[in-house]
Amino acid sequence: MRKGIYILPNLFTAGSLFAGFYCMVSTVNGDYRTAALWILASSIFDGLDGKVARLTGTASKFGVEFDSLADVVSFGAAPGLLMYCWALKPFGRLGWLAGFLFLACAALRLARFNVQVETVESKRFVGLPTPAAASMVSATVLFFYHMGWPASYNKLAILVLIYFLALLMVSNVKYYSFKDPSLIKRQPFAILVLAVLLLIVIAAEPVIMLFTIFICYILSGPIGFLVTYPRRRRLERAMHRGHEGMKKNH
Repeated sequence: MRKGIYILPNLFTAGSLFAGFYCMVSTVNGDYRTAALWILASSIFDGLDGKVARLTGTASKFGVEFDSLADVVSFGAAPGLLMYCWALKPFGRLGWLAGFLFLACAALRLARFNVQVETVESKRFVGLPTPAAASMVSATVLFFYHMGWPASYNKLAILVLIYFLALLMVSNVKYYSFKDPSLIKRQPFAILVLAVLLLIVIAAEPVIMLFTIFICYILSGPIGFLVTYPRRRRLERAMHRGHEGMKKNH
């Protein structure tokens, strides 16, 4: 600490923290659409701070800890409070417990990530990433406003969504991290064309497309888990038989 800290990546982290705090300010003031937009802004800042640190060679232990603390506020407390005030308040205790569970699971997910960061593969996240869970909350609020639906339109589905997101964060379900080095290597020309078409579709209906993209990403984990379950069971049984055979030989 006496040598100082790196300003640039931590400035992006501070921006993420500011966006999360202003989301809570907007929530308290009843401006839920603005609050949802600030969660998306926070996720953008959060994505940039790590990339800036790696590109400039300014990654540090302080930056990692600061980023995790900021994420608890921006992707745990802020979306939990937003969902409670926007849709879950009529559920009483069940509603505020859902908001707290979201916050607690986000904190647990971040703590587990910090502990396992050196031992798990970089291509996969274990559990739903907190920015994705918070962005799903944001996209849901924006989607309801875009469709002209009141928060009371289907409150039970929103309550289920919050519990579902919270449990996915602390689950062992794996999610693609988009940190695959092959993504930045040469790709077929058709990939560029598809990317441009996707940008056009998003620009035409940004709210609907963001909601669709986030919900597809969130469901990709459980679907992948179920699809690969038989293969994992066969592998576990084969390993178990191998261990039993080794014991008999000894």
